[in-house]
Amino acid sequence: MSTDTGTNWAAFTAAEPELAKTVEERFAAYTHHVLATLRKDGSPRTTGLEVRFLNGELWFGMMPDSLKALDLRCDPRFALQANPGEGTGMGGGDVRISGRAVEIADDDTETRARYAEKVEPPEPFHLFRTELTEVVRTYVEDEKYLVVQVWKPGEPVRTLKRT
Repeated sequence: MSTDTGTNWAAFTAAEPELAKTVEERFAAYTHHVLATLRKDGSPRTTGLEVRFLNGELWFGMMPDSLKALDLRCDPRFALQANPGEGTGMGGGDVRISGRAVEIADDDTETRARYAEKVEPPEPFHLFRTELTEVVRTYVEDEKYLVVQVWKPGEPVRTLKRT
């Protein structure tokens, strides 16, 4: 039974290490990815974003008062899609992550310093850790099957194959 509670990247990696490795590799292949957020009026917004996997978390760092940061402050739900790259190859498949973004307050100097030590973002910046509610990988197997892997917290990966 699925719960609506999100989980951090470390818990996902512990539960599904093979899928987590594939997802990280897809995000590492390119710098910029596509983040979908919800505007105040509920309409969707997509923007480019760099992501980081550090200290057992998936992080979003953003410029001050960026629209995507303001969106996440109003409604923390997001969808993130790995950059598919050029052409139609998509080595490793199409990867998407959904969840909620939790902003790290400016006064949490220890967490922000640990992030900044590794990433060296321009100051000031918004910092969000993520709570995952779904991870999806879609790929083609044997040039015959469309394979969809779906993970949700508290559930094993479901794999669907279609011809």
